[in-house]
Amino acid sequence: MSENTMTRTPHLTRAATAEALSDAPGSVITLLADSDTTGGALTCNTAAFEEGAAGAPAHFHTRATEFFHVLSGSLDVLVGTEVKVLGEGDFLVVPPGVPHAFAPTAGHTAEVFVGFTPGMDRFDYYRLLGRVRSGEATLQDVRDSAEQYDNHYLVDTAGAAAAAWRDRRRSAAA
Repeated sequence: MSENTMTRTPHLTRAATAEALSDAPGSVITLLADSDTTGGALTCNTAAFEEGAAGAPAHFHTRATEFFHVLSGSLDVLVGTEVKVLGEGDFLVVPPGVPHAFAPTAGHTAEVFVGFTPGMDRFDYYRLLGRVRSGEATLQDVRDSAEQYDNHYLVDTAGAAAAAWRDRRRSAAA
């Protein structure tokens, strides 16, 4: 779509009919609005993490800004090479190109509103992760989808961002 139809056609997702996915143990993603329903303006979901859930590994986006609003609990978020702890009500914006990762803080759960702008067909990415978990797709399928979904994992595990996140998660598990 070349024109943002969001201003012409409101989009409502009712809680009772929102699609909920469990793409990883201990997490549930509830799909709210994707680019096809917002005229490409944004993509939004909520993510609920149980204590000890893995969250999202270190990655970055080349085109999208990602934002997080913590609805409840506590969330560790890697931003560049620094880990920030977000509590209820905190809001964080991560611009394109900045490595980031997130998971509930050790000993906590977290519920987070997550958005991307501009929007992209992100819901299919979350569904792909669910298919990987169920054995219907592979990690190579995720790697091959990096450009399509603008989700690029940090493969250099010796890099500063990946090391900062790995160290934080190790200390959380201890």
